[in-house]
Amino acid sequence: MPVTRGFLGRRRGHEGRLPPGQYDTGAGWPVLTAEATPEVDTARWSLTVDGLVDQPTTWTWDEIHRLPGSSFLGDIHCVTAWSKFDVSFRGVSVDELLAAAGPRPEAAYVMAHSSTGYTTNLPLSDVVDGKAWVVWDYGGKPLPRQHGGPARLLVPHLYFWKSAKWVSRLELMAHDRPGFWEQNGYHDRGDPWLEQRYQGD
Repeated sequence: MPVTRGFLGRRRGHEGRLPPGQYDTGAGWPVLTAEATPEVDTARWSLTVDGLVDQPTTWTWDEIHRLPGSSFLGDIHCVTAWSKFDVSFRGVSVDELLAAAGPRPEAAYVMAHSSTGYTTNLPLSDVVDGKAWVVWDYGGKPLPRQHGGPARLLVPHLYFWKSAKWVSRLELMAHDRPGFWEQNGYHDRGDPWLEQRYQGD
């Protein structure tokens, strides 16, 4: 199973890994959400990739686990200023999902939808080429419900509100449109190294 170590290769310690304005949260992982934490039964769980694709595709829990797996080991950063180093997630690369659905040439953006109704928008370029996953394991165990289990989107190079919890759909679009937090003043992209926290940053 392939493992991606961040995007800069293996590094010693945390030097150079903390974006500006962030602090190391250490062993903890704060739980922050705009919605009530849902109970999502894996027997009824599904993930759909649709919109501007040649073959809209839906996977059940069992079907998505039969796809080639992929793991991430690296760092995550929240817009509320905490960062967590050396986290490990396992799931499937978004590249694998898009290969099945076949994005059309005009597709340039993705809207990630959660089963709660939460949405967040991303450039397609930020979820391809090994940059994003749908994950269901954290630290070798099932992803906890409060952190988005049974499955969440993982886009670790952007602020963590872009890694939609309880993900249920990836909608490909020709034009950008704001998701939940983006409609409420958060930045459209959310690069932690550029401190893109709010509109205008």
